[in-house]
Amino acid sequence: MELERHAAIVSGGGSGLGRATARALAAAGVRVAILDINESAASEAARETGGLAIPTDVADAKSVEDAFAAARERHGPARIAVNCAGIGTAGRIVGRDGPLPLDAFRRVIEINLIGSFNVMRLAAAEMSALEPLADGERGIIISTASVAAYEGQIGQAAYSASKGGVVSLTLPAARELARYGVRVVAIAPGIFATPMLEGLAPNVRDSLAASIPFPQRLGRPDEYAALVLHLCQNTMINGEVVRLDGALRMAPR
Repeated sequence: MELERHAAIVSGGGSGLGRATARALAAAGVRVAILDINESAASEAARETGGLAIPTDVADAKSVEDAFAAARERHGPARIAVNCAGIGTAGRIVGRDGPLPLDAFRRVIEINLIGSFNVMRLAAAEMSALEPLADGERGIIISTASVAAYEGQIGQAAYSASKGGVVSLTLPAARELARYGVRVVAIAPGIFATPMLEGLAPNVRDSLAASIPFPQRLGRPDEYAALVLHLCQNTMINGEVVRLDGALRMAPR
C-alpha cells in the first residue's frame, strides 16, 4: 500500500508507541485520527502531527463508533488502523492481600483485548466497503501484542492473557477478512521506552536493558513506528505476529 493521502486511525495515539506511530504516518502523508482516553495527550499529539484528536474509551462500543464517525467525517474512511491503546497493570493471582480482585483482571482484558477487537471490528467494516487499490488491497489492521504473550512473568497474568488474546485473534481475523483484501497483523514488542516504564528507577531500567541480547538497550517507539510503516507497505505480510524485541526471552521474574 502506498501511504500518501490515505486515512488512519491510531488508538492510544496520545503517547508512547501510538504517538510515535501517529508521527510516522503523518510524516508519510497519511491523515491521522488520534484516539486516546487522555484528551490533553491526544490534543497535543494532534497538534504535533496535524491530525485529529478524538477522546475515546476503546473498551466502550459507542465511544469507538462515535470516534470512527468523527474521523470519517474529517478524513474519509480509514485504510489503516493501528491498535496501541493498552495498560500494563501488574498483580499476582494471590498476593499479600489475597486473590487478585476480579475487576482488576477484567479491566486489563477490556482495554487490551476487547478494546483491540472493538477497533478491529469497526475498521474491518469500514475498509471492506472501500474500493480496492491497484493490488486488490482495501486496508490493514495492526494490533499491539507483547512478548508477554509468550513469556509472561510472575505478576503478569492479566497482561499476558490479554496480549495472548491479541496474538490468537490475529490469524483467524486475517483469514476471515482476506476475502475483502483487508490484512490483519500484530507486533509483539519487547521492552520499550514508553510511559509504562517512566516510573521505574534508572537502575531498574538499566537492568531491563541489560537483559536484551542485542541491541542491549530499550526499544525506541520510533522503531515500532518504522515497523508499522513497513507492514503497511509490504502486502505479503498478513496473519503474522512480528516480535520486535532484540532476541529477548523473558525470565520468570
